[in-house]
Amino acid sequence: MEALFKTWETSRRIYLSYFENYSLDQLNKVPNGYNNNLIWHIGHIIVTQQKLIYRGSHFPGYISDDLLVKYQSGTKPDAYIPQKEADELKTLLTSLIEPTIDDFLKGIFLNYNERTTGTGFHLSSITDAFECNNYHEGMHLGYMLSIRKFV
Repeated sequence: MEALFKTWETSRRIYLSYFENYSLDQLNKVPNGYNNNLIWHIGHIIVTQQKLIYRGSHFPGYISDDLLVKYQSGTKPDAYIPQKEADELKTLLTSLIEPTIDDFLKGIFLNYNERTTGTGFHLSSITDAFECNNYHEGMHLGYMLSIRKFV
C-alpha cells in the first residue's frame, strides 16, 4: 500500500501544479474538439477518488454532494468555474490525502461494494479501489497534457 499511496501523492502534486502554471481562464477553457477543460478534470479525479474509496466502502467521504453531482462521470463543464470553487478544488487535491490514508490505516474500509467500473476494472477490495484510482488519475492527467497545448 505504501507504493500506492506514494503514487497517489505524486499524482496529486502534478495536478496541483496546474493551478500554479495556468490562469483561471486557461483552466476553464474548453478547446475546440474537446468536451472538458483542465479544471473539470481536476474536479473529476477528486470526486472519483471519493466515490471509489469512500462510497464504494459505504461511507459518505469528505466532499459535498454538489461537487459529486457536478464532476461525476458523464458530466462536462456547464459554466465558468469561479475562483472560489477553483480554490476549493485546489485545497481538496492535497487535503484529502492524509485523512484517506489515516482512514485506511485505522481499518475502516472493511466492507467493499464489489463491482466492475465503466472502464472494465473489477473492484473487489479497497486495495483494488486504490489501484483503480491511481490508473484513473493517470488517464485523466494524459487528457490534461493534451488539453494544455490548446489553452
